[in-house]
Amino acid sequence: MSTVSRSGETRIWRNWAGTVAARPAREVTPATAGEVADAVRRAAEDGLRVKTVGAGHSFTAVAATDGVLIRPDLLTGIRRVDRAAMTVTVESGTPLKRLNKALAREGLSLANMGDIMEQTVAGAVSTGTHGTGRDSASLSAQITEVELVTADGSLLTCSAEENPEIFAAARLGLGALGVITAITFAVEPLFLLRAREEPMSFDRVTAEFDALHAENEHFEFYWFPHTGNCVTKRNNRSAGPAEPPGAIAGWVERELISNGLLQLACSLGRAVPAAVPGLARVASRALSARSYSDIPYKVFTSPRRVRFVEMEYAVPREAAVAALREVRAMIERSPLKVGFPVEVRTAPADDIPLSAASGRDTAYLAVHLYRGTPHRAYFTAVERIMVAHGGRPHWGKLHTRDAEYLAGACPGFGEFTAVRDRLDPERRFGNDHLRRVLGD
Repeated sequence: MSTVSRSGETRIWRNWAGTVAARPAREVTPATAGEVADAVRRAAEDGLRVKTVGAGHSFTAVAATDGVLIRPDLLTGIRRVDRAAMTVTVESGTPLKRLNKALAREGLSLANMGDIMEQTVAGAVSTGTHGTGRDSASLSAQITEVELVTADGSLLTCSAEENPEIFAAARLGLGALGVITAITFAVEPLFLLRAREEPMSFDRVTAEFDALHAENEHFEFYWFPHTGNCVTKRNNRSAGPAEPPGAIAGWVERELISNGLLQLACSLGRAVPAAVPGLARVASRALSARSYSDIPYKVFTSPRRVRFVEMEYAVPREAAVAALREVRAMIERSPLKVGFPVEVRTAPADDIPLSAASGRDTAYLAVHLYRGTPHRAYFTAVERIMVAHGGRPHWGKLHTRDAEYLAGACPGFGEFTAVRDRLDPERRFGNDHLRRVLGD
């Protein structure tokens, strides 16, 4: 989560990874969309910019501001469930964890989700949070309506029928179009997923990647640098019955190995970099094959307690294996010691202007390093490979791309910036980061 500390009469906001700090002129915690609109109008009167923060899980400065910082802590809860339309409308500051549990109690679920659920719903969709899926796409692609406060304090309802151009852009808006106050998601009856997790060699995964993707509704894998080892995850819908992991086995897998052992290995690897390859070999063999079935959020998501920094790029799905092999070759010929696995996921093409999967079937390659470990050399080398494959950066993760590059890489970039120019010509919702990635 983000943290706040006192410094004189100002409060310093920091993100989860500790990569961003900001000291706003003032903070507000509105409880209604009307109070959000009032806060935006007052900021305009005072000549201050406005940004909303969520749980702080973006690694970039997308939410940083020296003006008015809006905390959505009171904008939480489900407004309505429409079983005829199969939608749920939720306040923008609602944590995904709370939404997922509430939906399950109602016998409902999102079709797909990312691998953590600490973020707020608005923060997650505004940066393009996604999971992995052959047919089902990101959280933003599951939105059917957005309620948005714009720069002049207007409250807009946006959908495919009402304000459609704004709706298209606002599903993934980087906070650049206004303050989201509510989101309506498409939902479906609660279902079960059968999870199959299995160690597999790098050579086999890369040789069979296309088949593994085609045969499974949700496929992903992790490669452990300095080894030839991967862990694969296949999630498919199941008729049941539910067979969740046992309490002890689940704790061992999710906490002892995935968090405790990883924390120990990362701490040791940061102190003694030469030990990283050996630690990677041990870690890559610690996870054994297992299969279980449960409701979606208990399968898709896991606790992530080890703090890290991350960069993720989306490349055409057909380029995924080539790009990953180049990353492996780069690491092997370099002095880099990489203690975190490389994650590979997929998504179908969508029609969202700033989506990394806009207009093309996509593979996401994510690289991580333990917080406090120098990351620039590794991330720069990986980014060079991704750019050569037409990569698009994840909006919430570290990258060095600017508006000139992104205008060429993202087919909907001009469509998005045209909506932004119309809604926020004075850049009330701008900051230095948005100036870099979206231009002036």
